[in-house]
Amino acid sequence: MVTVNTFKENKGKKKMTMLTAYDYITAKNIDDAGIDSILVGDSLGMVMLGYPNTLAVTVDDMIHHGKAVVRGAKNAMVVVDMPFMSYQTSKEDAIKNAGRIVKETGCHAVKLEGAYIEEIKAIVNAGIPVVGHLGLTPQSVNNMGGYKVQGKSADAAKKLIEDCLKLEEAGCFAITLECVPRRIAAYITKKLHISTIGIGASNECDCQVLVWQDMTGYSDGPKAKFVKQFANLYEEEQKAFKQYKKEVESMEYPSTEHTYIMSDEDYREAIKDFE
Repeated sequence: MVTVNTFKENKGKKKMTMLTAYDYITAKNIDDAGIDSILVGDSLGMVMLGYPNTLAVTVDDMIHHGKAVVRGAKNAMVVVDMPFMSYQTSKEDAIKNAGRIVKETGCHAVKLEGAYIEEIKAIVNAGIPVVGHLGLTPQSVNNMGGYKVQGKSADAAKKLIEDCLKLEEAGCFAITLECVPRRIAAYITKKLHISTIGIGASNECDCQVLVWQDMTGYSDGPKAKFVKQFANLYEEEQKAFKQYKKEVESMEYPSTEHTYIMSDEDYREAIKDFE
């Protein structure tokens, strides 16, 4: 079973893996493949619920999907995102919502975006492990003016490093770095005693995370530069759906082998009163 201690032990020694999941069967498949950790990301707003961004996702949404993922993962560590406005309003709200997520899903940690130092301290002090998230933070997409690389200028990179150090001091056991230049991600990874989880932040990070639909060909629209498609399951699924349609229309399916059979005697007995 992968735990917070696994991240600590592997720091600087072994690269770790994380993928998103939002349902039981995907979580089970990811777990069976030996992936170290699973993120129930608020990206579910886009890839599962059809929203244009993550802002509409609720705590109840995260709990609903988180429960299913935890049931499917036996060895992988499960981290659940805290959605927009579930922790930004106060330390009390942060503790309450983090507590709900952990208690109702059975997950092992929560993740939240931005340098919300006091809120993170409060959650950690309540006994809940926290993953930070800096760089491109999708919940702040309106302030950032879109999905853009973060930390490219000297001032922006300095602020990013400072915030990472603050998150480490606040008690995070890992920090996700999204869309950050390689050199800065490498510097932060070496500077911190905790793990970095990269998404668009180079192979210098201690762990990598991707949205599973992105890496298997399901996502529509343009892909971010950091996404590598490892398979095209969408095309395979389309072949199956179309073949199913064709065989149903031609009555090839269901064939005799997929049909339950009744004896002539029982059939005659069943219908005789209606003839």
